[in-house]
Amino acid sequence: MERSLETEVSQAVDAWLRWLPRWQPATHRGRVAPCRRCLGSPVLSAAGLGSDVPHGVQHGLSTRIKAIIDHAVADYTAKNLPMLQGELDQQAARNRARSYRPTEGLDPEYEGMPLDPEPAPGAPFLFTLSGMADEADAEVPALPPLSEAAKAALRQEVGLADEYANMIGREVCALLLGHRLRIQEAVAQYVEPQVAALLDELTRSLDSPFDPSE
Repeated sequence: MERSLETEVSQAVDAWLRWLPRWQPATHRGRVAPCRRCLGSPVLSAAGLGSDVPHGVQHGLSTRIKAIIDHAVADYTAKNLPMLQGELDQQAARNRARSYRPTEGLDPEYEGMPLDPEPAPGAPFLFTLSGMADEADAEVPALPPLSEAAKAALRQEVGLADEYANMIGREVCALLLGHRLRIQEAVAQYVEPQVAALLDELTRSLDSPFDPSE
């Protein structure tokens, strides 16, 4: 039996809450580029996860919610948009033909995250995961070109899919409002103490930049 959207959202929040106690602040240097999935996300606003919440915490929830929206749109596309579905099927077959697919099978907390860390100035990487993925993609033949009429029809179907995605997104955001309290309680319990400890450690290091025993 197909689950309701309300059930899917509730289960996604439950899964995120089970993961949250395992979250730890990143100790490596942060990236310059913002996350397109999380920056200004209405999903995170509905969940009550503001800019003061670490990105890793935000990303774990936004990715799970995005999967719900993607699944709903995929189902709608399969039933109502045959041309777009055909293009997606061809692209999926092309992707399966690639010899290296590092972005597949990741846990939700890592989906959509950059494959490689920011390079250090003057120390380029010998190779990168994204570079290897690009090389594997270049080995697979491109999809056949579309006629102008087919492009116009495809654009129309893409527009319909976008409208449906926006509708589902609004419904999901409305449902997330009912989970804000337990989301915020979990952040207060598991995230804020770790952030406070980092700030305390930073303050101590700034107050005492040199080891007095030296």
